[in-house]
Amino acid sequence: MSFRKFIDRDGHEWEVRPRTKSDWDLDPVGANPNRARTARSPGYEKDPFELSREELQRLLDASPQPAIRSPKSPFQE
Repeated sequence: MSFRKFIDRDGHEWEVRPRTKSDWDLDPVGANPNRARTARSPGYEKDPFELSREELQRLLDASPQPAIRSPKSPFQE
């Protein structure tokens, strides 16, 4: 099974994977330094292959960027 891939406006490649009817996973591919995200699927379309690049970019823009957590230092109290 293949998943929909697209390149965002910054030139990074993403793979769109429908997880549920209402949520899609946006996973970075190749040299994309970003973290994976979860986006709300559009209510009007269930298949990512039917969306344009602009629609996928809007989903990516609307998805929250995961927080970067720094590991706790064993030397701090």
